[in-house]
Amino acid sequence: MKTRAFVAALGWLLATAAPGAATDFYDGKRINIIVGFASGGSADGDARVISRYLGKHIPGNPTIIVQNMPGAGGLKAINLAYQGSTPDGLTIYQLASAHYIQQLVGSSAVQFDLSKMPILGAWTRSNYVLVVSSKYRTLEDMRKAKEPLIIGSEGMGSGTYVFTIAWQRALGLKFKLITGYGSAERTLAVERGEIEGRTETVGNIVRGDPQMRRNAPPRVQSGTVRSPLMPDVPTVYEVNPKPGPFFEAINEGLSISRPYVLSPGTPEDRLAILRTAWEEMLKDQEFKTEVEKQGWEFVPTPYDKVEKFYKKAIADTPADVKEELKALFP
Repeated sequence: MKTRAFVAALGWLLATAAPGAATDFYDGKRINIIVGFASGGSADGDARVISRYLGKHIPGNPTIIVQNMPGAGGLKAINLAYQGSTPDGLTIYQLASAHYIQQLVGSSAVQFDLSKMPILGAWTRSNYVLVVSSKYRTLEDMRKAKEPLIIGSEGMGSGTYVFTIAWQRALGLKFKLITGYGSAERTLAVERGEIEGRTETVGNIVRGDPQMRRNAPPRVQSGTVRSPLMPDVPTVYEVNPKPGPFFEAINEGLSISRPYVLSPGTPEDRLAILRTAWEEMLKDQEFKTEVEKQGWEFVPTPYDKVEKFYKKAIADTPADVKEELKALFP
C-alpha cells in the first residue's frame, strides 16, 4: 500500500509540473491497448471498458483504442511487447493468465521476462468453471464415459487451457482437448454439439445465456472458496480435498485475471502517470457503474501484488511441478 501511495504522489507531482514535463507527452497522443485474443470475448470486453475511462485520468486526455492481435493464446502480442515495441508508454498489453507459467517452465515459445515488464494492475480475480453437456449428469458419469469428453479451449497461454488440464489431474477425468476456440466460439461449439464442454471464468458463465447453462451446466469451480456469483457450484477442494501439487501450483496464479503491462524500459515518469490514472479509473463512479451494469466479476488486483506473486511463483514452485507444466508448454 505504501508503494502504491508513493506512485500516486509521484503521479500528482508530475501532473502539476511545469510545461514540457512528462505530463505534456500525452496531450494529443493515442494509446493502444493490445489484446491477444479475438474480439467478442471477455478479454476484449474489459479492454474496451478500460479504453473508455482510463484516458479521462491521464493528463492531456489521450485517445485510447483497442487492437486485437490473436495468436498462440495471447503469446504473439506479449512477445511483440517485449521484443518489438518502442517503450514509449503509448502501448498497453493484456497478459493471459497462464503467461507466467510459460515463463516459469522455460517454454520455447516465450520471448519475454515478466519481471521486467511494468504492470498497471489486473482486471479481476476470477474462479474458473468446468461446463459440460447436460447428457452427463455427474462427475462420475464423466469418469465412466467410454470415450474422453471433447472439451474446447483457447490456446496454450490461456487459463482455460491450463485448467482444462488441471480438472483431469484433480478429478480423475479424461478429456480430448481441442484448442483455438475464442470465448464466444466455445459457447457456440457446445450449442452445436461440436464439443461437449468448455472451461470458462465464472463471470463469462454468469453473463451468458441461461438456456446454455441448462444445456451445459457448471460442474465444478477453481479457487479455495465458491465465487459469490456461483454459490451453488462446488470447488475442486470440496470434491477432492487433496487435488495434488499440480492443481495447487496453478490455482492461485490463474485466478489473477488479465494483468495489463507495458514494454520493458518504459520511462518511469510515464509509468507513474499511467499507474496513477489506473487507480483513479478504479475510483471513477461512471466506470464502476458500467462494470456493475455488465454484471462482471470485478475484483481488481493492484500492480504491486501481481508483481510480488510472479516473483514468488517463479522462485517457489517445486521442480517436479515445473516439469509437469513444461510438458504442457514445450
